[in-house]
Amino acid sequence: MVPRTDMDFETAIGLEVHVQLRTKSKAFSRSRCSFGEEPNRATDPVVLGLPGALPVLNGEAIRQIVRAGMLFDCTIAELCHWDRKNYFYPDSPKNYQITQQEKPICRGGAVEIELPGPARNVQGAHRKVRLNRIHLEEDVGKLSHGGSRSLVDFNRAGVPLAEIVSEPDLQGAEEVAAFLNAIRTYLSYAAISDCDMEKGQMRCDVNVSLKPKGDGPLGTRVEYKNLNSISGVRNAICHEIDRQSRILSAGGKISQETRRWDAKGNTSEGMRAKEMAHDYCYFPEPDIPPLRLSESELRPIRESLPERPFDRQRRFQESYGLPYTLTSVLCPSRPLADFFEAAAAGGADPKSVANLIANDLLREMALAGEEDFRIRPEELGELAKAIGAGRVPKQRAQDALAEAYRKRTGLSEFLENLPAPEDREDGAGQLKELCQRAIGACPKAVAEFRAGKSSAINAIKGFAMKESRGKVDPALLDKILRELL
Repeated sequence: MVPRTDMDFETAIGLEVHVQLRTKSKAFSRSRCSFGEEPNRATDPVVLGLPGALPVLNGEAIRQIVRAGMLFDCTIAELCHWDRKNYFYPDSPKNYQITQQEKPICRGGAVEIELPGPARNVQGAHRKVRLNRIHLEEDVGKLSHGGSRSLVDFNRAGVPLAEIVSEPDLQGAEEVAAFLNAIRTYLSYAAISDCDMEKGQMRCDVNVSLKPKGDGPLGTRVEYKNLNSISGVRNAICHEIDRQSRILSAGGKISQETRRWDAKGNTSEGMRAKEMAHDYCYFPEPDIPPLRLSESELRPIRESLPERPFDRQRRFQESYGLPYTLTSVLCPSRPLADFFEAAAAGGADPKSVANLIANDLLREMALAGEEDFRIRPEELGELAKAIGAGRVPKQRAQDALAEAYRKRTGLSEFLENLPAPEDREDGAGQLKELCQRAIGACPKAVAEFRAGKSSAINAIKGFAMKESRGKVDPALLDKILRELL
């Protein structure tokens, strides 16, 4: 091998993302989908491949994968059918997997991703990553290795999977992380999948290839299978790019293979030569007839789709005037974005509502370790309106929100005890009198302020706050003092 130290490489990365669809039963049987049960309880003769047991297509799985395809602007096939992928491995009780090789249900499409911004809380660039296909297949069982033996649990076998296959459009670990985050957000938004990687509901295979910059065809690809965390995917890609660049710089060649990723050691090792399609001896599944989808069946599925997360974020910025920092907190979670819109619907200032949610409500939820809002959105909207109308100091409102969340009491009693609108004029008059007394009591600070020392107003405000025992709104106090001065 002749070392090449002047080489600059281009990276091409393609992903195969496997996502468990949210259905009650499995893809081709009535056996229930479950997590955390005792091993081998969620099975039936179809899952176990017993003689004479015939598969039956799950209609809800079809609806969910069509929704996923529509969400990513895929072309939905008028006619699709299933194939058998033959391989011998302990996690597959039938020794084959029902999948779609020749005629998948969704082709093409793209996933919009947001690349990281130049700084934290700064909007990054958006672009679309092309998809090759999305097809439906069944999951396999789970192997557990320990000591000299391996155990297999078939509870997961047969769970419907959407396999989302990208084109090799991704160029680095951060882009891949953005791609996976986008898929997880979109599918969770539409209730297609929970995408919980810790539960194995979302896993991916990564194909990485390098080539000298400017060369035509893609380089030889190396695959990492069943990566189940975004950090693991990121680390494996960085490792593989470094490994291939060192080999190519030294004049070597990359072998097309599947490698095993060791997350603890942050290293990899070769497992086997990469399989090709003919290695699996695909042939049409004889027990499941082809599926034809009509427009009358597709229309209600299309109408069930939610507004897409990035579209909603852009609308929040344009229609509500919210900054990116707030929309990037609200919009990735559909329940949170829905809560915001319900709270702002009553006429409260949208930015005030968003700040109460992002800075106060979410803090209390995190401290409690819960996803339950506990506060009705209408109450939070009324609280924001009360702050804007000067009926309650902002800090007092934030304290009331925190107390109501912790005690699960809601905000209705607190809102009912606030000064009525007709009392505000009297309150404003009393506050003006208080400010006039403060001005009279602090002649030195008044002179300094009028001479151009803006910080001198703090002494006057301090006197007024002490006189009111801290019960006045500091922002309103500041406004009236400046008007009088």
